[in-house]
Amino acid sequence: MRTTKELIHLMEVFMYIAALIAAASLAVLVIFLVITLKAARRTLDNTANTLENLNAQMQGITTETTELLAKTNHLADDVNQKSDKLNVLFDGFKGIGETADGINESIRKLSAHISATAAKNQENVSEVLKWGNSIIDFWKKKKS
Repeated sequence: MRTTKELIHLMEVFMYIAALIAAASLAVLVIFLVITLKAARRTLDNTANTLENLNAQMQGITTETTELLAKTNHLADDVNQKSDKLNVLFDGFKGIGETADGINESIRKLSAHISATAAKNQENVSEVLKWGNSIIDFWKKKKS
């Protein structure tokens, strides 16, 4: 059997070996942690650059959208003004159509009145036509 001194010495060796293993493990852990943190930093840097580019693009898009909205509003106003002018024009056509309808109605009434009067005075009309023809014949003979 071994003596107490030997056992203590053996325990000290095992403690040194354990401390060495712990230190090596800690060193490996720190190395992997550093590698992981560097990769995370590159990822965050890329993300920051992407966000800066996105911000710049969004400012450009916002400016273009504002200009497009202004042009759209101007175009809508222009269309509304022209539509109002066309409404006035169509109202004028409507008035012309109503006037033409009134004239047609007046002509129908006049024509109906003339027809009714002619029917009543058909004999007088025939006699007037005969007298008219006689006068024309007399005038032609006198002229010849």
